[in-house]
Amino acid sequence: MNNFTFHNPTRIHFGKGQIATIASEIPADARVLITYGGGSIKKNGTLDQVLKALENHTVQMFGGIEPNPTYENLMQAVELARREKIDFLLAVGGGSVIDGTKFIAAAIHFEGDPWTILSEGAELGKVVPAGNVLTLPATGSESNSGSVVTRRETRDKLAFLNPLVYPRFAVLDPETTYSLPAGQSANGVVDAFVHIMEQYLTVRDSAYVQDRYAEGLLSTLISEGPKVLKQPEDYQVRSTIMWAANQALNGLIGQGVPHDWATHMIGHEITALHGVDHARTLAIVLPSLMEEMREQKAEKLLQYAARVWDIQQGSEGERISLAISKTRNFFESMGIKTRLSDYGMTQQDIPILVDQLERHGMTALGEKKNITLEVSGKILRNAL
Repeated sequence: MNNFTFHNPTRIHFGKGQIATIASEIPADARVLITYGGGSIKKNGTLDQVLKALENHTVQMFGGIEPNPTYENLMQAVELARREKIDFLLAVGGGSVIDGTKFIAAAIHFEGDPWTILSEGAELGKVVPAGNVLTLPATGSESNSGSVVTRRETRDKLAFLNPLVYPRFAVLDPETTYSLPAGQSANGVVDAFVHIMEQYLTVRDSAYVQDRYAEGLLSTLISEGPKVLKQPEDYQVRSTIMWAANQALNGLIGQGVPHDWATHMIGHEITALHGVDHARTLAIVLPSLMEEMREQKAEKLLQYAARVWDIQQGSEGERISLAISKTRNFFESMGIKTRLSDYGMTQQDIPILVDQLERHGMTALGEKKNITLEVSGKILRNAL
């Protein structure tokens, strides 16, 4: 295990009725900007609960943050926040709303071109504090320091990580997820699953705690994920998925171990160029990446096969193949297609995707930096 320093400052309020806690989390004299996506939080009563909790606060609203939030739209929120002298942000929504709000928090007082926060990893100065009410468990963004933003004009999808944008608090009330469409619930499960795999399916030794924790989370998503589609208002199922998605990317299982993230980097380009949901790009890329990297990751794939899928019989190659097949079948069982062709892409799209990877400097991916542009091209072709 490698050296590490771990600190996650986000306070989590989990369970029924916890939205009321935001009244005491946000200073009474704060000027609050509530950010959100579509109208679902109005229809399911979540926004009413939030406004009730903040009835003694000065509140402004900014809606319409998209799945894969765009820089152009977020900059409108930045201008609103500057104009209204906002000093606290509250994201109410899923990972895209929370990611977008982190960028808004970083950009409000930023001196210079805010895009450089993403394109150059520019140093941040004063950051507006933020909290969130999570309504779509998937990304873990509610209690981590990462954000992904797309620039519509140039079709760039870039990420930044900065400890200054950790949310001050996160409210996780499983009841807010009851009204999610089945497709969004499925996306959340797959997104969380692949987040774990990016930190787990890497070549390393003696990370026993991280491995067992990751394997437990994977097994939980496999057993409970399909239930959330069949029993959307089962509180215990929703609770389990919400907590598993948080633990998948709150930083804990990734401490002291190498990470991969090639699946995400390749997937980002598919979203940027073709508009495919983020989680669905991950479901496309991961099985193909596992197949292409099976020799380099053989030892870990065999461990994954045995511990997560209980595959004990057959040759090493047969066990690895079955584990990859079961992974793909799990995604498909959640209603998520796993081939580029399922989304209208053809062989002609592969070079363009590879060119995008090169343009963004994604020329040596994976924990050993051995996923070259050539290998990325093979992964994409095998995903057709």
